Parts: sequence; structure tokens; C-alpha cells
Amino acid sequence: MPFGLTAVAGLEVGHFTDPRRPTGCTVVIARDGAVAGVDVRGASPGTRETELLDPVNAIDKVHAIVLAGGSAFGLDAAGGVMRWLEERGIGASIGATDGGRAPFVVPIVPAAILFDLWVGDARIRPDAAAGHAACEAASRDSLAEGNVGAGAGASVGKLFGIGRAMKGGVGTASIEVGGITVAALVAVNAIGDVVDPRTGRIVAGARTADGKKLVGTMRALRRGELPARLEPTSAAGAATTIAVIATDAVLTKAEANKVAQMAHDGLARSINPVHTMGDGDVVFALATGASGRAAATTLIGALGADVLADAVLRAVRAAKGIGGPGLPDLPCAADLGAGAGRPDTREDA
Repeated sequence: MPFGLTAVAGLEVGHFTDPRRPTGCTVVIARDGAVAGVDVRGASPGTRETELLDPVNAIDKVHAIVLAGGSAFGLDAAGGVMRWLEERGIGASIGATDGGRAPFVVPIVPAAILFDLWVGDARIRPDAAAGHAACEAASRDSLAEGNVGAGAGASVGKLFGIGRAMKGGVGTASIEVGGITVAALVAVNAIGDVVDPRTGRIVAGARTADGKKLVGTMRALRRGELPARLEPTSAAGAATTIAVIATDAVLTKAEANKVAQMAHDGLARSINPVHTMGDGDVVFALATGASGRAAATTLIGALGADVLADAVLRAVRAAKGIGGPGLPDLPCAADLGAGAGRPDTREDA
């Protein structure tokens, strides 16, 4: 059985990775539609079709979710996903057009982006062709993680600048409880450090000035080591972690929105600081209903937060370091000894 988001019946996932920069996009496809919700917490979001997911609005189901690099430019990838779905007749039916001779559908494709323009040539970013290619690559197989798709150019630990950051990436995780599957997919590109909530140890994040050790962002701030600027207009700023929580349980649109809200706790457990002025953190929630089972919203939200924290850790542990001409030096967690950072506790400040 697949592990991660594709363990949820009714979903396919595909990556497009552009090695020239690197950057990319990741698409989650629900051919039969999925009830969806969203919760936006970061102060610098880049999104598309998120207002549609408000429970008071009309459309109940979406047909894909797009996560992309490239900052606001990356929202173009959703157009390619719409085209791929339309080619297959997947979307919300609006009846017949062309004088009543041809049925017509409008695919519903919310999207969110992260800022990875610090890495390589910023003129290269995901576009409609990239979104279409990600759909072509989509399957029910277990997912590639690390330097792929929306996480190809991701980095973490940027509060003191990209020169002291480390490599982020894509991660996924899942759990099955009582015949219901809950899973997460995340592209980790945070300003903050990634922390293992089970041990309190920093796995990846801001490095010391010589680049050889983890500095511990919150410890550094508490002892008065401040970056020159804290706002997203600075080179230390732009970031964002974007995620999808999915389940095969039956949920309403309002319940899906609550699950997305609760799942942000998984980011708070595994990223510190999180939801900053430079992060546009967004969590989507999808419910395919494929299990035919109703489930308590609290259960799905609690499990969603747990698997999202696991997916964040998997993302940085699967990532590979990058560097070289035109690229910042971004070592990965393994380069510095994954999980070897000191506990991120107040006592260590």
C-alpha cells in the first residue's frame, strides 16, 4: 500500500521539478472531486481560489490542489492543471455549451505558492506547462520526497539570511486508524528552524556564521542576536510552508476547514518560529469520502496535525544539499548530522 498522501483513496500526486534553478510544483488530483477547506496563517501568502473554500460559498468540491515554488509567478501552474483536467472532462459541470451540443466543465483548482527565488535564476519559475507536466506524472504510487516538486528550491532557517540557511523540501506521511486514513503532504520552506517535537532537537535551520553548526534561531533571539531586518522585504524574509491534509473519511466543507485549522498545530510543533511576517503558511484539507465512513472532526484534525509534523521532519531529512555557481550554499540535515542539534528549550536560551 502506498505511504503518504497517496494512501488516501481517490487521490493521485505528481511532481514537476525544473533542474535549471531548481524549482517546481506538486499537484494533488481528485478525479471524482473532494470536499475541501483551507486555513491561511502566515502573513505573506500567495494563493488562488481559497475564498471559494469558505463554507458559506457555493462550490463543495475541488478537483486538484497545486503547491508551487516561484513566488506569485508560480500560481500560473494552476492554469496548466486546469487544462489537463478539462482535457479529461474533469470539473464542475455547467451543462452544455456550443448551442447545446457539447457538455462543459470548469475544474476547481485552488493553489498556494512559496518563495524560492533566492535559489538560482529567479526568471525560471513554474508555469502552466509545469502544472500540466506534474499532472502527467501523477499516480497513486508512493511519493518522492526531498528536492522535488514544490520543494525543489525550498530552504529553512532563513531569519539570519539565506547565507546561513539549510535545504528544505517535500515530505509526506500517513496513518490509518479505525479504517480511516489521514495523510499529509508538505513543502517546507520556513523562516524558522525545523524541530523534532519528540526530542526537542533542531533537525535543520539557521547556522552559525561559519556555517558549521546549528545556531538555534529562538536561542539566538532570546540572547539578543537579532537579524538586521525582520520583515519580508529583506533578503532574510520571504519563505512559506504549504501543505495538504487529506482523509478518506466523509467530511462537510465546514469540517474540512476546521481540520485545516487544527492541522496548523503540526507546523507549530515542528517549525520554530512559524507563521511569521515572512511566511505565507497555508494548509488545505481534502476529504474524498472514499472509505464511506463518517469521522469526528476532532479526530481527523488531531491526526492531521500529527502526520503534518511527521511530514515536515521527513521533508528536511530527505532533502539533499545544494550549492555551486549561481546557487546559495544550502547543506541538508544529513550534512550537519540530522537531529544532532541541541534541544530547543527555554532553559537553553
